[in-house]
Amino acid sequence: MKTPSAGLWHNARVLHLAANSLLGLALLALLGAAAYWFTTRPGFTLRAVSIEASAGTQLRFVSSAVLRNSSTRVVEGNFFTVDLDDVRARYEALPWVRRAAVRRVWPDSLVVTIEEHRPLALWGAGRVMNTYGELFAANLAEAEEDGPLPELSGPTGSHASVLARFRELQRWLAPLQRQPQAVSLSQRWAGSARLDDGTTLVLGREQGLPIDARVQRWVALYPGVRSRLENDATVVDLRYPNGFALRTASSASAASAASAKQAPAGAKSAGTTRSAKSAAAARAGQGR
Repeated sequence: MKTPSAGLWHNARVLHLAANSLLGLALLALLGAAAYWFTTRPGFTLRAVSIEASAGTQLRFVSSAVLRNSSTRVVEGNFFTVDLDDVRARYEALPWVRRAAVRRVWPDSLVVTIEEHRPLALWGAGRVMNTYGELFAANLAEAEEDGPLPELSGPTGSHASVLARFRELQRWLAPLQRQPQAVSLSQRWAGSARLDDGTTLVLGREQGLPIDARVQRWVALYPGVRSRLENDATVVDLRYPNGFALRTASSASAASAASAKQAPAGAKSAGTTRSAKSAAAARAGQGR
């Protein structure tokens, strides 16, 4: 009596499939061994790593010495086995590198394209904001090689809002040919700005009349109001719905002197107030 297993040996179709399967496995093993042998040949050892700047830019802040040193440390493996994602991540960990792209060049080279951070402003204590509104750590002296950067500050997570307000002020102040040099938000999200002529704008919060309308009203009225003042305004309070208040250098000095005369011995000077001329200027702004 024949057993089922014995019958298989007399089945030509089954034997043919088994033979083909064994042949296929042997071929795959041979190809794998050949591929391993080929990719580990000394001819594919990485011999050069080229560094270039992203299109249309030049590398200013990334140290050439650091890049050369990194090229010998971060690249492991040969042309076929090198982990491009790992190499990219290691370059992006270097100071001033915002983004890196890595590609193979046959038969033994890599090309690394570096995009640097471009400093736009200082943020808070010791951080820098790039032109994309991203925060990064950098040597502040290097960041300000071309001159002082604007100073932005605010509560945690507010950097995008502060940057947006900075750029809005640049546009709103263009008719006065003034630029914001510092923009800040308090913990209660009340805004203020310092301009390149030393004027401080008290912006307040986004409630009632929108801030853009308040700033643009001051920009439109200030040239006329300024002609009536002995000195330029040092503080412009824009929190009023129907006008704005001004403080000039002369009004602050007069208020300080009056406060010092009236205060008892040893008492500290009271805060400055608007002069009659500043108040009149504000009322003139309201009435126009």
